[in-house]
Amino acid sequence: MKLLLLTPQSPFPPRQGTTLRNYYLLRHFAASCELHLFSCLSPHDNHWPAPELSRLCARVEAFRQPHRPLKRRLRDSLLASRPDMALRLAHKKAHAKLQQILAEENYDLVQIEGIEMAPYGFQVLQSPAPAPPVVFDNHNAEFLLQKRAALMDARNPNRWHAAGYSFLQWQKLVRYERAFCRAVAGIVAVSEPDRQALASLAPNQPTVNVPNGVEISRYLPQPPPSEDPPTLVFTGKMDYRPNVDAMIWFGKEVLPRVRRATAARLLIAGMAPHPALDKLRVLPDVEITGAVDDIVPYIHRAAIYLAPMRVGGGTRFKVLEAMACARPVVSTSLGVEGIPVRNGEHLLIADQPHDFAEAVLSLLRDQAAGGQRSRALGKAARAFVEQNFSWDAILPRLDAFHAQLL
Repeated sequence: MKLLLLTPQSPFPPRQGTTLRNYYLLRHFAASCELHLFSCLSPHDNHWPAPELSRLCARVEAFRQPHRPLKRRLRDSLLASRPDMALRLAHKKAHAKLQQILAEENYDLVQIEGIEMAPYGFQVLQSPAPAPPVVFDNHNAEFLLQKRAALMDARNPNRWHAAGYSFLQWQKLVRYERAFCRAVAGIVAVSEPDRQALASLAPNQPTVNVPNGVEISRYLPQPPPSEDPPTLVFTGKMDYRPNVDAMIWFGKEVLPRVRRATAARLLIAGMAPHPALDKLRVLPDVEITGAVDDIVPYIHRAAIYLAPMRVGGGTRFKVLEAMACARPVVSTSLGVEGIPVRNGEHLLIADQPHDFAEAVLSLLRDQAAGGQRSRALGKAARAFVEQNFSWDAILPRLDAFHAQLL
């Protein structure tokens, strides 16, 4: 099979959610297909193509992410008919390049990674020659993410401006995602709740749940850390709104409750920290690293791994990574949405500030007394991920879905 994969970022190096998923998809496809890649480059992608991509792909093409001034983005958010995510990567030269690729190659299947690349998916569907089947791998049900953000921000008068933006994007995304989902041959979701949400937009389209996974051999358990005071760890791309919101909420509502009972450090590891996080930098024993070469050593430092998510969707790599490392995890319900874990067996789940703080404190007390419960949670979490969320167990689902469509 000859397959074209369109990605909104370079899949290499695989450092955060989107690139991690796309890299492991790409590596899997390359083992059985003639794989071609068409990708968008960020301003920081200075070495293209990476030798790893050239090794895996028969053809590698890319375009540079277009610059969109803030004034234009604000205007588009109010006046454009399409959602902001459909405008971010649209570029005339990139459309021309894709048209050239389609004229030169004869693909059996085209897979679109994320709503940002949907403009190019529409282009494939509208190409003059008979269009190959197009599969839409939607990394989030984006309309649902914006709906949740709008409803959450609407409860806070200081966030009504953000609620208004999210409301507009929610309405635009419902129309846009519905149109694209109904146009493609099949829809891939990364969690069962997302699959159901997308199926509600296109009830007659084939859908499949292919969640995010982890490379088990890379995330190995380590002995419990001996740092004093103990370290609470959060990892992720730190200009991503759900991650920023999670840490602001934790730092404001939960961390003070923890520190009234015991000393604890907070470590936030991940690229591109948002300026809103500066209010946490000034707190004692808070470290915000920025980009790191390897996230695994930072997860290993966690006495407790945090997933205090209040908005977002999909299957969160960060939680799977921490569980694979056998770290005890405290999460909100939304933080583990789409991951069928059991509270008290694989991790602890709490949604209110007092309950979240008490869950953290209960594990810190356990670790001070020997850590039997923390070790049991970590062992169960590791076994759960090995059984259910290794890439080797997950990706055959996508192969079967492709075969069904073809």
